[in-house]
Amino acid sequence: MDRPEETELARAVLAGEPQAFDKFVEHFRSKVFHYSWLMCGQPEDAEEVAQEALLKAFEAFDSLREPDRVRSWIFRIAKNACLMQRRKSVFAPTQELSIDDLPPGAEPAGDTRPPDAEFLRSELRNVLDRIIAELPPPYRAVVLLRDMEELSTEETAQILDLSTDVVKTRLHRGRLALRQKLDCYLHNHCLEDQPSPNPAPLTPAEREALYSVWRKGLAARVG
Repeated sequence: MDRPEETELARAVLAGEPQAFDKFVEHFRSKVFHYSWLMCGQPEDAEEVAQEALLKAFEAFDSLREPDRVRSWIFRIAKNACLMQRRKSVFAPTQELSIDDLPPGAEPAGDTRPPDAEFLRSELRNVLDRIIAELPPPYRAVVLLRDMEELSTEETAQILDLSTDVVKTRLHRGRLALRQKLDCYLHNHCLEDQPSPNPAPLTPAEREALYSVWRKGLAARVG
């Protein structure tokens, strides 16, 4: 689903269309799960983050003043939900890689797409997921939002509460690390190609919780 379609979907949800609700949940639950799995590190945590992020989104849907920005709006909610989950997760690492563990490389080369962009939509997606998961979290967050979710530098900066210059620097360094690891995989097969997890089907109870929050918000707006 491209961004114009997401915009129309967000408008339909704001208008109270039931079919739009289910489509919205299916689309963004999958996106948030993938982002949260790579940021939080475990499918179990990602499941919780996806549900919590959507609950908070429906609670605050009236605050979505610009439906064309729904993707960045959702990911800002997801980022905060993921941070909270990491603090309480039994899977959280005791020590994170430092942002200084990767070489600085050359100066950022602007906002152009990376040469490896075609891999994002190829059979190497599972390999890329595992390479991204090995990046230090500051680089990982920027690469996920810019290259995987195709958000702009400005949107990424707003979501992560960073300046655009910091986003560009981290994106550049993250891409350098990605290229190095991709080269290693392509020439030496030094990374195992394992399937990436998908979210479990939404349970009736989870759907009802989301639907109830959404309908409550609609009723409050009409009232």
